[in-house]
Amino acid sequence: MTTPAPAPVPAPSAPAEKWNVLSIVGFVLSILGFNIVAIVLGFIGLSQVKKTGERGRGLAIAAIIIGFVYIVIGIILTIVFIGLVAANPSISTTY
Repeated sequence: MTTPAPAPVPAPSAPAEKWNVLSIVGFVLSILGFNIVAIVLGFIGLSQVKKTGERGRGLAIAAIIIGFVYIVIGIILTIVFIGLVAANPSISTTY
């Protein structure tokens, strides 16, 4: 009579990689339109990712890029709007 072999012990699972919270928040805020805050959080998150090795480098870079693109688009649209108003003197705000 043979005794059954003991059940193998499962190997411990690798710890889940930690995400950088500031990178995530910066990315979400950049999409929502809080561009200055998103850019600042993106740069801080990028710095933290470099130091700690956390995940989120792409999100931090995306927050920075999206924030700057939205600001540039806003500046261009403002210049175009001012140019259109200045070129059309028949439009008046006084009645």
